[in-house]
Amino acid sequence: MYRFVKSCLLTVGASCSLLFAGGDLGVYEPKIVLPISSNFDCDSGCPKESKLMWQDTSYGDKSDAAYNNNDSSCKAGTYEYAKSYCENLSFGGFSDWRLPTSDELMGASKIKNFFSDNRGADFWTSTQAKNGKHYVVFTVDGFRYAREDSQSNYIRCVRCTTGK
Repeated sequence: MYRFVKSCLLTVGASCSLLFAGGDLGVYEPKIVLPISSNFDCDSGCPKESKLMWQDTSYGDKSDAAYNNNDSSCKAGTYEYAKSYCENLSFGGFSDWRLPTSDELMGASKIKNFFSDNRGADFWTSTQAKNGKHYVVFTVDGFRYAREDSQSNYIRCVRCTTGK
């Protein structure tokens, strides 16, 4: 499916069902975004010609419980858990996942209905804030906020791709 969004992004989606980390069965819909804005490749290490592929899967009861109880399980947890989760994720045939930068996640979050499961909650980013904190992006407003690394927040991974 091709769709132009605010005349600056081209989004391509494809679907396939598979089992993903945390044991939930769901639909995996990779979202590939062509970064026209320089914000999308800021601090990510992605070459300018890269596209971003997003992990876009549902969040189950275990992730919700971890988020609500300040634990680390499935797709929610502390900053170190989130970083490790993405670095060790083998998903959709790829193993080079990482936490998104705050600019990348803010950009994607500000596009209405970009993610199929938008929790309306805080998601970790790799962008460091002051005093040993990292930024999260609140997906309702698409803005970033500094959080203690020991807090539990949701996780959504991203990867660079140079595919067309």
